[in-house]
Amino acid sequence: MIALPMSVQIKEVGPRDGLQNEKSFIETTDKIAFIDRLSETGLDYIEVTSFVHPKWIPQLADAVEVLKAIKRQKDITYAALVPNRKGLERALETGVDEVSVFMSASEGHNKANINKTIDETFPVLKEVVEGALSAGKTVRGYISTVIGCPYDGYVKPTQVVKVAERLFDMGITEISLGDTIGVGVPTQVDSLLAEMLQHFKVNQLAMHFHDTRGTALANVMTSLSHGITKFDSAIGGLGGCPYAKGASGNVATEDLLYLLHGMGIETGISLDKIQQTALLIEQKLGKRLDSKLVAVARGEEH
Repeated sequence: MIALPMSVQIKEVGPRDGLQNEKSFIETTDKIAFIDRLSETGLDYIEVTSFVHPKWIPQLADAVEVLKAIKRQKDITYAALVPNRKGLERALETGVDEVSVFMSASEGHNKANINKTIDETFPVLKEVVEGALSAGKTVRGYISTVIGCPYDGYVKPTQVVKVAERLFDMGITEISLGDTIGVGVPTQVDSLLAEMLQHFKVNQLAMHFHDTRGTALANVMTSLSHGITKFDSAIGGLGGCPYAKGASGNVATEDLLYLLHGMGIETGISLDKIQQTALLIEQKLGKRLDSKLVAVARGEEH
């Protein structure tokens, strides 16, 4: 049996990474109520929205209104994704707690997602990071396609290290490693983390798994064996990637909680409250969510 950590931090990305991939626009008042419900579950980190131009992600065009209207709890970090200097200016108006920047480890996905090469992306992000730090904010970095890319195929761990080094040099505090298209299996996660942990401290890294092929929780187990204690997840398994056809949602927060709590790992989060909040957003979306524990909450367990 692997040595397990005593506690794990879950970073809820459903309001941003989840809702941005929905076809329909969720009303601003419903988004606010959703985030306020999440704030009552025991979570200490919620990624609320994105300041990407509304032309590209119209579902989150109300970012300013949402961040200004939510009922903030003092022990919760409310974060937002910021692509460039203009987005940062809007984010800082709202008093966001943490800024997240993003790019890919693979050229193909980076070009599709950001319309820039990897080398062209660094100066843009550097401007955001420096601006956020000077405003007294912490900055988190997302690296997408850390295992596989829909355009370039397999991504070598050494390539992920190169991108991470550049981001850490800018002054960010943490990098979330994303299996954006959900192709990763435990042996690949093992190889990735073995390489990453030769260069970075374990507390500098978080994992972000999509469950496209049903391997997310297995990959979480592998990450735990490397000492990783920070994971991104989305309530109800919401999400996907608009630039990766067929990529399904993030690992579901409630499914992850069930796994962790069942192994005696503390999170400080109420599984029951997360399940009930997932049922609420399911109603607002008008569709059934994929998570196993939402099915249990519906009374569909066998």
